Formats: sequence, structure tokens, C-alpha cells
Amino acid sequence: MPPRRGGHGPGAAFTEAVLEVVAAIPEGRVMSYGDVAAALGSRAARGVGQVMAYSGGEVPWWRVVRASGHPVADHEARALEHYRAEGTPLRWSRDGQVFRVDLAVARWMPALD
Repeated sequence: MPPRRGGHGPGAAFTEAVLEVVAAIPEGRVMSYGDVAAALGSRAARGVGQVMAYSGGEVPWWRVVRASGHPVADHEARALEHYRAEGTPLRWSRDGQVFRVDLAVARWMPALD
């Protein structure tokens, strides 16, 4: 969900927590929206998506992917540039036109204390 006006309330806290998790994802690794939510003890994958849509421009947004490993819709070309620069493992369709991140290799979860 987007941050609330004035930055107060649980919306702001959730937004801040999501952005902290995303900022910590190492180069070449990714998390799904659901992974980010789970790291926060939540099931709000759609809420993570809303935070990324409204506030994710200053963190490595390309490191948050759909559960299928596909990058955010309409930003595939920009994400691919980042994936190539970071050496993120990718899987390509047979015709070489469509890619997704190889989650079996690239998925990352923060250490929980």
C-alpha cells in the first residue's frame, strides 16, 4: 500500500520496512514480492507491490520479481540491463525472446536474527 500522507501510521512503517529489505538484496540476487512480505512476517505481497510502485524508485527495484521470476511488467528491458550488469542468473524461452530470473539460483532471503 502507498505511504500515507504525512508519513504517519502503519502505512509508513510498512513502506519503510519494505524499502529496507529491498535495499539489502545483494547484486545478482532477487526476492519475489511474496519473499519480501515473508521477510517482514507478512503475507502482503500485493502491499509490497504497491510500495514498490509508489516508492521503489530509489532502491534496486529490479531485484524484486514476480513469483515466476519475471521482472515487473513494462520494465523488462531496463531490468535486463541491470541483470546483465550484475550477473543475475537468467532463464530464456526456447525462442530466446522472453526471459526470467532463475529463482532456484538467484533467490535471496535475509538472515533473520
